[in-house]
Amino acid sequence: MKKITSEIGKAIRRIRLEKGMTVKQLAQSTNLSASLISQVERGLITPSIPTLVKVSNAVGVPLVSFFLGTEKNPVIQKHQRKKLFLSSAGVAFELLSPIESRKIEFLLIEIEGKDGDYELVSYSGEKCGYVIEGKMKVILGERDYYLNQGDSIYFESTIPHRFKSADGKRSVSIWAITPPSF
Repeated sequence: MKKITSEIGKAIRRIRLEKGMTVKQLAQSTNLSASLISQVERGLITPSIPTLVKVSNAVGVPLVSFFLGTEKNPVIQKHQRKKLFLSSAGVAFELLSPIESRKIEFLLIEIEGKDGDYELVSYSGEKCGYVIEGKMKVILGERDYYLNQGDSIYFESTIPHRFKSADGKRSVSIWAITPPSF
């Protein structure tokens, strides 16, 4: 996990510098502390998904830019998938689509039943999800939606949202997201 944390931090620093931003400027545009950003860039702490979303919005790059290289092959074999695991939330994200030149992305999301306490996220775009296995709860604004195996959901990503297991057990789903935000 330390290696992934370090790679994410290095990528954030590289992109921030490419955009000509200081740590202080990035902190101001994300409403995060300069200390937090500095610790993330040095690989001392692992940023949460909401933190990564704020940073990606501030520097104008997809979230995936922070921890994945570029790929040109349109085929993604199972063992080559780019993955992000959030142990505190018990959620694993696997990118099913190529990174480069995308207008849409496909994600496999596995939730292990933990219920980590993390905030809702929102950003420009659309999402459509399909539950392959288990039961999923989608918190969408002020409402909760419960999906069973075979159910699907569509919504505007501007509505604050998050996913979790509906019954404390494993849930697996596939998501189409546009524009790419992972």
